[in-house]
Amino acid sequence: MGFRVNAQDITTNYTQTLAEFTASLKYEDIPPEVLERAKHFTMQTIGVSLGAKGLPMTDKAIAIGKACGVGEPEATLWVDGSKVSMTSAVFANSTMADILDWEDCSWTGHPSAGVIPVAWAAAEAHHKSGKEFLTAVVAAYEVYQRIAMVVQPPRDWDIMKGWGLTSWQVFAGVVPAAKLMGLSAEQINQAFGFGVLCCPIQSNLHHITMSDAYHFEHGFRAKDGILAAMAAKAGVDNYMDCFDDTYSFDYHMTPEPQRDWYTRDLGTRWLMMEVLIKHWPANMWLQTPIELAHNITTKNGIKPEDIADIELDPPTVGRMYFSPEGFNSLTQAQFSAPFMLAAYLLEPTPGPGWFDRAKLTDPKILELAAKVHGGPSDPHYLGLCFKGFQNGEFPTKKLTITTRDGRQYSESMDCHPGHPRNMLTHQEFIERFKVQAAPTLRGERLERAARALAELEACGDIAAISPLLCGE
Repeated sequence: MGFRVNAQDITTNYTQTLAEFTASLKYEDIPPEVLERAKHFTMQTIGVSLGAKGLPMTDKAIAIGKACGVGEPEATLWVDGSKVSMTSAVFANSTMADILDWEDCSWTGHPSAGVIPVAWAAAEAHHKSGKEFLTAVVAAYEVYQRIAMVVQPPRDWDIMKGWGLTSWQVFAGVVPAAKLMGLSAEQINQAFGFGVLCCPIQSNLHHITMSDAYHFEHGFRAKDGILAAMAAKAGVDNYMDCFDDTYSFDYHMTPEPQRDWYTRDLGTRWLMMEVLIKHWPANMWLQTPIELAHNITTKNGIKPEDIADIELDPPTVGRMYFSPEGFNSLTQAQFSAPFMLAAYLLEPTPGPGWFDRAKLTDPKILELAAKVHGGPSDPHYLGLCFKGFQNGEFPTKKLTITTRDGRQYSESMDCHPGHPRNMLTHQEFIERFKVQAAPTLRGERLERAARALAELEACGDIAAISPLLCGE
């Protein structure tokens, strides 16, 4: 039974409001366009997870999932097809969801890398329907986004003090797990408390080292999210109202918590409609440059060997790194405009082939990447870019390609396909899923998986679809 030990010090009701919203949300309560977006996020996240087949990080995540897969074989490892425990499945699947850096990107991080694998594993294990799954996905996005916005750094934040993307990421797992496991509002309140317990101190280690270990962080947080819901369901005393007691969470995360965000416009403003979907497997700030390169080269028949120079204006600070010796990790490459533009130009169909270990030091890629440089405009800074994104803005980029014969081709763009103001259509999501999932699925199996996910609301048991999400 839960109660407030220090009730006299608490004057808000944020935690219980979020818990009651999660527990009571029904499929029928959700606008059709929001449900459709939840389905599209599911297709995208599963597609990019299947697209990571064959990369070393994928093999490692699956091996760890199998090694830790004690307990009931209740959830499926995507790509591989083995059945393991829910916690082991979400560790592997959430890691895979982030490996290609191709999932969504909200103002606050990558919620889908936690929400979708956790919701899928819990729905599969508990034989929930597609409608129940989608309802949990919507609840998770709405609650995660608001918790994460409370603790966003202030405008003048020091990036070297860390941006805790995979700190608050745990709540992307807590909510769908709690919803699909049937926790009461009081138990969900306590599950949030366990989420706080599992919320690590903000760290910038992944930016400092550019290690591919960064992708494991999403697996850790997803696993913790499942465990938080399981612990609350098992029953504990007290552990209530973690978002209302200022000693529990937000003041440890940021010097300026915006606490009104916990429940701002809850149930009326659907924040998942404001989340960006990546069109290409790269950092979010490189989506527009790649899109521009795609447009210019396809419309004008420009081949890699024709190119003499590529100018990106304005450049983005921290995203123009290039070394003539090459790149030492997949993550470092994904954050580099020179590498990603060269990877696209040499292999226009996106996928794991862009990040094969040999590609990181491939002379052809490096030769082309060396031709990419920033333009004369003042560079874009990430902190201001994120603040702009929160206000519905996105930085305008201009790409100029100069060919060996001296001709110049330029285009500008702000909101690339997949931005909330330029969202993909239903059919485009289906076609993109087929591109993304192709490394794992082929032929009729790929078509069946695409149809099943595109018609997810008609599914009576998520467990019936899981066998389609692995190679034959």
